[in-house]
Amino acid sequence: MKNYTHRKGFTLVEIMIVVVIIGLLAAMAIPAFQKVRVASQDKAVLNNARQMAAAADQYYLENGAVFANSSSLVGATNYVKALNTVASETYPTQYTQGVTITITGIANARTITYAP
Repeated sequence: MKNYTHRKGFTLVEIMIVVVIIGLLAAMAIPAFQKVRVASQDKAVLNNARQMAAAADQYYLENGAVFANSSSLVGATNYVKALNTVASETYPTQYTQGVTITITGIANARTITYAP
């Protein structure tokens, strides 16, 4: 009669099952994370568009103008201190009273319009 000693540890099957479970969880989590990321970027860009529209409205009121250059709106002493991009988007260089603002190139894929 042989004396077998039992070693503690995991079998290959147990390790493979754990790896498969982790893979399934990652496969479900990554698309959800990407969807949340896109929604967050779009909301931040829309918020920037609202701030620029409000700054342009204030500029129109103070200067009696119907359009404003971006350089007149953004700056340390202007209406918007800084316009930080979120996803490499491009904002218009001129804002015209009552005209929809279009922000292009959001993550090099999307465009958002904001009607003030």
